[in-house]
Amino acid sequence: MASSSLSPSAMAYSSQLWKYHVFLSFRGEDTRKTFVDHLYTALVQQGIYTYKDDETFPRGESIAPSLEKAIEESQIAVIIFSKNYADSSWCLDELVHIMKCKDMRDQIVMPIFYDVDPSEVRKQKRKYGEAFAIHELDNKTKVESWRKALLDASNLSGWEPQHIANGHESKCIKEIVDIISHRLRPITSSVDDNLIGVESRMQDLISKLQIGFGGKRMIGIWGVGGGDKTTLASSIYDEVSSRFDGCCFLKNIREESIKKNGLENMQAEILSGVLKQKLVQVGRVEEGRRMIKDRLHHRKVLIVLDDVDNLEQLEQLVGSHDWFGEGSRIIITTRDEHVLSGHRVDVIHNITLLNNDEAMKLFCKHAPQGQNPTEDYELLSKDVVSYACGLPLALRILGRFLCDKDMNEWRSALARLKEIPDANILEKLKISFDGLTPVERELFLDIACFFRGHDYKDEKMMMILDACGFHPVIGIKVLIQKALITISNKRFSMHDLVQEMAHYIVRGGHPNNPEKHSRVWKREDVLNICAMDAMENLDKIEAINYWCLRSTRESQVFLQVIANMKKLRWIDVSFGLTSTLPENFSPRELCCLIFSGGLKETQIWEGYKYLPNLRTINLDLMPNLTKTPNFDGLRNIERFMIRGCGKLIEIHPSFGHLEKLVYVVIDGCFNLQMLPPITRSKKLETLELSKCSKLFNSSRIQQKLLELPSSIAVVIADDCNSLERFGDISNCKWLWKFSLWGNNKLGPLDGDILLNTMLQGNAKDYFMSINLSNIDIWMETSVVWIDWVKTYNMQLPQNWV
Repeated sequence: MASSSLSPSAMAYSSQLWKYHVFLSFRGEDTRKTFVDHLYTALVQQGIYTYKDDETFPRGESIAPSLEKAIEESQIAVIIFSKNYADSSWCLDELVHIMKCKDMRDQIVMPIFYDVDPSEVRKQKRKYGEAFAIHELDNKTKVESWRKALLDASNLSGWEPQHIANGHESKCIKEIVDIISHRLRPITSSVDDNLIGVESRMQDLISKLQIGFGGKRMIGIWGVGGGDKTTLASSIYDEVSSRFDGCCFLKNIREESIKKNGLENMQAEILSGVLKQKLVQVGRVEEGRRMIKDRLHHRKVLIVLDDVDNLEQLEQLVGSHDWFGEGSRIIITTRDEHVLSGHRVDVIHNITLLNNDEAMKLFCKHAPQGQNPTEDYELLSKDVVSYACGLPLALRILGRFLCDKDMNEWRSALARLKEIPDANILEKLKISFDGLTPVERELFLDIACFFRGHDYKDEKMMMILDACGFHPVIGIKVLIQKALITISNKRFSMHDLVQEMAHYIVRGGHPNNPEKHSRVWKREDVLNICAMDAMENLDKIEAINYWCLRSTRESQVFLQVIANMKKLRWIDVSFGLTSTLPENFSPRELCCLIFSGGLKETQIWEGYKYLPNLRTINLDLMPNLTKTPNFDGLRNIERFMIRGCGKLIEIHPSFGHLEKLVYVVIDGCFNLQMLPPITRSKKLETLELSKCSKLFNSSRIQQKLLELPSSIAVVIADDCNSLERFGDISNCKWLWKFSLWGNNKLGPLDGDILLNTMLQGNAKDYFMSINLSNIDIWMETSVVWIDWVKTYNMQLPQNWV
């Protein structure tokens, strides 16, 4: 007999635990070998676990308890009403039990009216009426419940195959299976791990997919490691996959592609997944490309490629848009924006990390503290959330680690994390770092340690990075594309945990031994190094930035210490150079030397030093400096800057031997009298000699100084009161900035030559600037008096030659 209520096992469920996706209720003699057989096969091919009873029962028997249980354990019941469905009391008992499960267990019920009109079922007309005339005689007690079940089921939204796709059964079945697949999509709550913070982001990205608008689109999801790119892609895949002819989700492409036959295996997986076939064999990558294009170019497909890290993977797996049919969508997750732009995807979507509320929900899911959390728990939870900075990976890992710890252990763990990042978080973040070239790695570590928060075009920073051979303009672009750094309000920024990862790498496993770090940027670390034996081997240190704020003694110890930094690449010291550098200071790899303030001696070092890799020297605000170093051992200098050194008298004669100078600035050295000619510097682009009022006292010096190379682009000689004339610039075809402000003794200039030289040359960025004061400019037959401090700026057309 049919049950009047649900079985005890069903009533005991506190939450739904479905054994089957779909239960099929049908009249065997009508549809078992036709429609139902085709529907069952299509469901199974989609991976939908379907219950189909293949037994035939005599007329009048009741359904067995095992069949009742199968109904109760099915998430969806599909009822195929056919002409003879109502003949079977077995089918009608099934129907009654299904409708009870709908009411009591929220089972989804979907009717199909196969070769019958819904009104026949609803009102028991024609064949259904004839069947019930017999039931009134044989099963009078059940008739009322059967009639109600038929009425309720026939009022539900369903399908009439004869009215779908002009009666084409295969198309109708596909539509039914697609909708069932969609209904079976995992139903998640707002506190589900995979959906915290993902729901709104998912809907935003789905709108960019433009499903239903035709065309073919490739969408890239890009961002920092651990930012839930995979979770987002997976959620979208679950949401929309039922709308495509075939689907495939390829995971861990970065790892799989380096395995033997990795690309071939992934090509085979795409073909197998989309075509719903057993593993397709792919012999060679070129063969796989042809197979994907040939077999899928008429199919509407959804393919997700997760964790792509180079262009070849995209070229071999998804090629171009014409590999796939109309309406196809390709989703790609990566840490490298260049992979997406290089493949010319249609949309690049930069992931956003969790806000504080979302982060707290995710952390608390993994580190729950019951119904009444203590105040300590809430405060420490906020500390963890602050530490993670919205990175889902970090919140999950830390939550799982702390979930069984007490509050004292929480405090200890947080203190340790500030020195030693969690290994699992570090491993995930370090993937992007490991994918950099050696030069890009060094550039990233320098920015992470020294320049976070700096203007991304900061002149001194760019000077340091360029001197080290890092090619910062393109290098910074790569780091942004790799999601390791960002530019925010024109300043360098990065995720706190990414910076911690950089610091961990720099420390080399020795967090408390700064002398073993590759970079030193904290004052306390410098002091700790200075407190050690000054003869200690410090050959790990490559870069150091130091402000000396205490005694001369501190500075003297510091100078002895840096003499032992044999691998030093660059040094930037403010007020730390109180005496000359030690004789044994000779780091052969030094590229950039910056000293500012504090010098009590007349020179920064005595005699000859051989520093073959030194490309940049910057000396500022040294009131006692009277002469520069000997440049004979510094033949590769490209940039020389000296400012605010009021007692400086001479630039060493060897300066005139330098052939690689590109940039020279001498500013505020008003006692400077000797500057060697720079005629050997055929690459010189910028020459600034400002506030050097005694420099041009000698006519011989004026004559030699003003023999400018044709490469010159910027000439600035402001406030040089002794300057009386300016040389020939007619050969300076790159000149775009010319400034002689505040030179009252300067005689007339040939305006035609000046303007024609600049206008006919290759002005930088199509911009030109002339800054003059109280100077006669001769232009043809007229004399133009230039107003006091007036700048003439001319915007040139982009096609100017």
